[in-house]
Amino acid sequence: MTVLPPKPASRAGRVSLVRYARLFRKDILSAQPEHLYRAWMADFRTPWFRSCLANDPALVTLLLRERPGDFPKSERVSEGLRPLLGNSVFVTNGDVWKRQRRIIDPAFEGGRLRDSFPAIRAASRALAARLSAQSDRVVDIEEKAIHAAADVIFRTLFSVPVDSRLASETYRAFRTYQRSQPVLNLAAFVPLPQWMPRFFRRGTRKSARQIRRLIGDMTRARAAEITAGTAPDDLATRIMTQADPQTGDTFDAAEMTDQVAIFFLAGHETSAAALSWALWLLARYPDWQDRVAAEAQAADLSQFSALSGLSVTRDVFRETLRLYPPVPMMVRQTQGVEHMRGRDLPRGTQMILSPWHLHRHTRLWDNPDGFDPGRWRTKNGQECARRAFIPFSAGPRVCPGAGFAMLEGVLMLATVLRDLKVELCEDAAPVPVAHLTVRSRDGIRLRVVRR
Repeated sequence: MTVLPPKPASRAGRVSLVRYARLFRKDILSAQPEHLYRAWMADFRTPWFRSCLANDPALVTLLLRERPGDFPKSERVSEGLRPLLGNSVFVTNGDVWKRQRRIIDPAFEGGRLRDSFPAIRAASRALAARLSAQSDRVVDIEEKAIHAAADVIFRTLFSVPVDSRLASETYRAFRTYQRSQPVLNLAAFVPLPQWMPRFFRRGTRKSARQIRRLIGDMTRARAAEITAGTAPDDLATRIMTQADPQTGDTFDAAEMTDQVAIFFLAGHETSAAALSWALWLLARYPDWQDRVAAEAQAADLSQFSALSGLSVTRDVFRETLRLYPPVPMMVRQTQGVEHMRGRDLPRGTQMILSPWHLHRHTRLWDNPDGFDPGRWRTKNGQECARRAFIPFSAGPRVCPGAGFAMLEGVLMLATVLRDLKVELCEDAAPVPVAHLTVRSRDGIRLRVVRR
């Protein structure tokens, strides 16, 4: 019998709104009914708003690629993240968002990945060294991945390792913020006027203020270096000096703080989650781990050109993103009345795009719950890659750092597994839960040994 990687149990039957809110607050994924893994579209209604899960690839294409301007990001989700992200590119819509992307996108263009490679390589080697120092021990791999992902962000954005004092303080504040589950505030379920409190969990606003203060200190210091002509050529400098090609404007200090906040949140949280699950999966399926190790040992990982030859490692990482997409759900909002799959949807309907359900849809994927990196070479896998694989979203609002994230994930896996091996320990299989990202409920513990 094939043993499948862990998947949260779905709820059975209908529940009241209050019960659903409680389940949702505990874990987004297990609050959802089982039938969503085979539905093309599903309705959920409350006294205050209507939401629809769009699992049909044609609807996903419509919302993200064909008419993205008619389905902006939902204010209900944005409410929970504004204390940290302000008006960053992650939460804005319309002309404001377009201006931000015109400034940000050039820093992440294909040729720029080569410029970031040395920093990602250094962070990958630092992770491998930390794990090697704990050889023959059981480690919490999530903790190690969080540290490594934060290290990548600090090195690529500000040219400093995570162990610097300011970086370490920011890293700790981000961990506190993530654990407070900021998205799950009252405004996500009930329409509230602007003056009314959002009832965040204790610590959410405090940690958000601390993070913004620390990021503000770093961006102001970088602005001074840019003025003095002493700034390093890293992502922060490129973004802060990039002018909007239409207006000639650049980000001011407050705007840059907003953008750096989302780079930290998106790049740090999502990368750590994906790397943790990838290492657990490879411990669970050692034959694939051996193939990754062999590929890494045959490559010169000090060279950017070696990445093109890490095809097995890339397929493993893609399969991890399919099974455990770091961002499990995205929410858009209708601007007017829409008609979809026989339903009339009023203005303001919340349109939920769920990579978690789409990536495991039983009517789309062969062996949807199984771990099979080889699927990406099959006809079914290639078709689903085009129609039903959105770990970084798609269309104009695709994550600008998608290529960066793939480079980071592949290089870290190859660097770690070239000389080290991860093995399952006696602990029970990790239980996936989703708050900001898909993480394990109780951490992921693996034994690290030298090859």
